Order: sequence, then structure tokens, then C-alpha cells
Amino acid sequence: MSETEHAVVIDRVINAPIDLVWKLWTEADHFAAWYGPAGASIPLAKMDVRVGGSRHIGMEMETPNGPMKMFFAGEYKEIVENEKLVYTELMADADGAALSPESMGMPPGAPMETQVTVELSEAEGGTRVVMTHAGIPADSPGAMGWNMAFDKLADYAASQG
Repeated sequence: MSETEHAVVIDRVINAPIDLVWKLWTEADHFAAWYGPAGASIPLAKMDVRVGGSRHIGMEMETPNGPMKMFFAGEYKEIVENEKLVYTELMADADGAALSPESMGMPPGAPMETQVTVELSEAEGGTRVVMTHAGIPADSPGAMGWNMAFDKLADYAASQG
């Protein structure tokens, strides 16, 4: 399989200035307002946005099988304000301790840790956001969730203008 088959890549222009889009990715209150698929809420967003800083995100949503809670943790690896954000992500418990992908119902061989790279640039009509989530297959439920999150990001950015 190619590298891009093991990555979700989303390339969109958000109708907002680059400094606002940066804040939406790096300030916990803003991030919690748009992150996750349609119908998800983010009751926990702890983000120490500095190289080596940690992140701990809690997501809740209703599913056909009842309410579901998921937690993600990670570390910020690279930060270039208004340009680039790189962080790791792994499945975690409510306290931020790592959980194996298999224990969360992921297929065997799913990576323990994935990496998200967000690149921002000026674009006609706003800010071009290229997000690459390496380690998540392009045809996975995670990819669908990211696309829904980007729809929420666009709507939220418009509400902040």
C-alpha cells in the first residue's frame, strides 16, 4: 500500500484569516467547539501547545449502541505559529494513559500512535488548511470523522468572524 493509503489528507480553504484558524487549532475552547464528527461533543480539551507539551481530548457521542466516550492523548512535536502544527495521537483512558488500539476495537496491526500535521497558508477566500493524519487509512471511519469535523470547523470559523 502507498503512504497516502495509510493517511487521511484533507485540503480545504476555510473562510477566515490565518490567525483565527490557528487559534481554532491551538486554543482548547475553540478546538472543543468544532472537533469531532457530527453529533460529537468535546467535554475535555487539555492542550499545552508547546513542543513537548501534552494534549488530552475527550469525545462523547450517541451511537446506535448507546452513548460512547473516547479519549485521545498525544504530544506536540512541531509548532510554527500560523503555519504548521504537528502532534501525535493515541487512544487513551479518561486519565490520559495509553490504551492499545485492539482494546478499543481497532483492527489488529493498527498503530499505537499516529501523527497529525496541520499546515496553514494564505489562500484566496481565506486560509488553506492541509491536514494529514498519518496512520489512519483514507477509507476508514476516522477519515469520515475528520471530514465531518472540517465541516464543523468551517461553520465555526464563520461564526467567529
